[in-house]
Amino acid sequence: MATTRTTTVRRPFPLLRIAIALQTLTIFLQAASAGLLLTASYGETLHSVGARVMYAASMLYVLAAVLAWKPGGGPLRPVWEASGFLLLASAQVVLGIAHVPSVHLPLGVAMFGLSVLALARR
Repeated sequence: MATTRTTTVRRPFPLLRIAIALQTLTIFLQAASAGLLLTASYGETLHSVGARVMYAASMLYVLAAVLAWKPGGGPLRPVWEASGFLLLASAQVVLGIAHVPSVHLPLGVAMFGLSVLALARR
């Protein structure tokens, strides 16, 4: 008598990919608005508003990762990655407010690269 084994196929969680894409886009727009800081009178306002939007996108990424993990039955790893991004975003905001461009700028570049990498892996 043959037994059949059923396997469950995990469907991708689209909200997670959307959240990572949104985070990546907002980080890229922050780089563009940073250039406007040097050339336009409205650059500081745009960069400040963009920082809030980028931070909200990082929080959305954490929420999407938790939803993909707990109710969605996905792995825990995206939760750790999203939490790390939120920690980096928090450091980025603090460094920006403190006007420490020698760390703020390279951290922004690293965040963009890591976000593109996370998006490519989904």
